[in-house]
Amino acid sequence: MFECKFIKSFPREIIAVDEVGRGPLGGPVVIGGVRIRIENEAELTALTRSLRSRGVRDSKELKAEDRQHLIQKLHVENLPHQMKGQITLKDWQISFVTWEMCHETIDRENILAATLRGMKEAALFLSESEKNETTVFIDGNQKLRWVTEAPQWEEITVIEGDSKSVLIGLASIIAKEKRDAHMREMHELYPHYGFNTNAGYGTAEHRKAIEKYGPCPIHRKTFGGVKEFVGAQ
Repeated sequence: MFECKFIKSFPREIIAVDEVGRGPLGGPVVIGGVRIRIENEAELTALTRSLRSRGVRDSKELKAEDRQHLIQKLHVENLPHQMKGQITLKDWQISFVTWEMCHETIDRENILAATLRGMKEAALFLSESEKNETTVFIDGNQKLRWVTEAPQWEEITVIEGDSKSVLIGLASIIAKEKRDAHMREMHELYPHYGFNTNAGYGTAEHRKAIEKYGPCPIHRKTFGGVKEFVGAQ
C-alpha cells in the first residue's frame, strides 16, 4: 500500500489533504482533509485496502452519482451540509473537515498561497496529537508554508497524490462533494453563469456569460477571463 512506504514508526496520526477548485473562474477553493490514528503497519494496510475495495480513488475519476453513492456507502456523516464529520468504517473512525478559501482570499493572496494556507489550517484543525507522531500527506509538490513556528510534523508531498494515495483520494472526494454542492447553491443566486453544471470552470458558455453580464460577486477578479470584464458592465 502506498502510504505504508512512508510510515516508519507507530502509533501514528495520519492526515491527508487535497484541494478542489484551483482552476475555476469563480467560487472558493475547497480543501478536504481526513485524519486517523493508526497503531501499527498491519492496521494501516487493512484500512487502505478496505478503502480501495470500496471504490475510493481520485475524485476526478468518479462521476457525481458514483461519488454520492460512495459517500453513502462509507457512512460519511454531515457532508456536504457541515464542514466536519466522521466516517465510520468497520473498526476505524476517520475524522474529516472541509475548508473553504473564498474568492476574495484567492484574489488577495493568489491561488497557490490560498490553497496552501487552507491545507495548513485544515490539518491544524484535524490534528489531535501533541507529540511528534503526525504525518501529513499533501497533494502536489509544495509543503505547507509556516510564518511562525511549525508543528513537528512529517510532511510528505505527493504529485498526483489523489490517484496514488487512497487517503488523499478520500480527501479529494470530500472536497469535491462540498464544493459542487456550494456551486449549485450559487447557481440559485447567479443563474446566468451555469454554476450548477460548470462548477465555476471556464467553459465556453461560462466565458460568454461573463462577457455578456459581467462578473458576479463570486468571480475571481484577478483571473484571466474575468479581470478583462471587471467594471465593464
